[in-house]
Amino acid sequence: MLFQQVIQDCFQTHVGDAGLSDHDLGEYREQTGPIIDGLIAQQASGKLPLLSLAGHTDDLAQMEPVAARFREKFSDVVVLGTGGSSLGGQALYALADSGFGPRMGGPKLHFIDNVDPDTFELLINQLDLKQTGFIVISKSGATSETVAQFVVCLEALMAKRGRDSAARQALVITEPASNPLRSLADRLNIPVLDHDPNIGGRFSVLSLVGLIPAMIAGLDARAVREGAREVLEETLNASDPRESPPAIGAAIKVAMLKKKNISNTVLMPYVDRLAPFALWFRQLWAESLGKGGSGSTPIRALGTRDQHSQMQLYLDGPKDKMFTLMFMDVAKHGRLISTALVKEAELSYLQGRYMGDLLDAEQRATAETLVKNGCPVRLFLLPKLDEQVIGGLFMHFMLETIIAAGLLGVNAFDQPAVEQGKDLTRQFLSEMD
Repeated sequence: MLFQQVIQDCFQTHVGDAGLSDHDLGEYREQTGPIIDGLIAQQASGKLPLLSLAGHTDDLAQMEPVAARFREKFSDVVVLGTGGSSLGGQALYALADSGFGPRMGGPKLHFIDNVDPDTFELLINQLDLKQTGFIVISKSGATSETVAQFVVCLEALMAKRGRDSAARQALVITEPASNPLRSLADRLNIPVLDHDPNIGGRFSVLSLVGLIPAMIAGLDARAVREGAREVLEETLNASDPRESPPAIGAAIKVAMLKKKNISNTVLMPYVDRLAPFALWFRQLWAESLGKGGSGSTPIRALGTRDQHSQMQLYLDGPKDKMFTLMFMDVAKHGRLISTALVKEAELSYLQGRYMGDLLDAEQRATAETLVKNGCPVRLFLLPKLDEQVIGGLFMHFMLETIIAAGLLGVNAFDQPAVEQGKDLTRQFLSEMD
């Protein structure tokens, strides 16, 4: 198993009134069967390509030379995009770079997912544009933020390197249809790769959208897909799909919402490299389920930091939250805390301990404290974190989200309310003097 899901602290027997009864969970778990049957049929027919990706490797061979060119030619690569076009890539890249530079060599990747003008001034002024590649990702090819980002970067690049530099240093990923981004790329002879029009941005991490940046960083894209395939097959091929971890996870969350009015779901990894993963999940859950007055609010927290900044609210505030904590086996890992330096009696508990011992004690203490204060807790226990494990985590949470959408009676794959803001943005820009 890539990881273990532990749910015992989601029940009344462990956390009291905020927990579920066996009947509560059973009611919703029974409903997951037909939803998974539908997923099995969609996978067999090819109507849900995000599931088919997990078992494919032929497209990876086409990505490899593209990634190799960026990896070998540039010292920096700027990935322009927003939302699902960026967050999955960031979650994968965190395995290669914890903020101190890429540990497997190759270029430093910069994911720019906003249009703050100050950020762009710093970006353009501090990077050596001669040594910088640009990857531009927009499924529709009309995302105003991404198009604006690219035009600003293109202008700076061509001012220093000439018009032909765009074709040598940029790559566009967009769907195979006429759209503004593709038109711009065609005019400048910039290479374009096709974004599958049937895979929404927030579900695209296993496609070239997430995997090309990962491959540039030196990560094993095949292992990512393999981890996703393992979780998918475990779910769809289970003797009783209702017992599969994604189905149980979805049933618990929906039962918490419907039976216990728990309207917030906190994802709190105790692994720094999973902090961007939690941001990816936040969009996935919010945009897939928040429709027609339905859904629960996803919250990203990070241990141990948010023990100090959020735990007071979690423990003593409204009991409207379910917690998913993600732990690694870190005891005896890391550097030893020097006994020669720790002489104070008040710090004796640190003597002879490893850094991992402290983290292990912290994560276990948080889980137990939440449970003792009547907060439902689900655990993900990870023996390690590598490409295969994170691929499995991506698939688990995508399946959990899709199944939860089925339980709530909403379409997991659209986002109608978001379009209102986009329309108003274009209107306000048009009305400016």
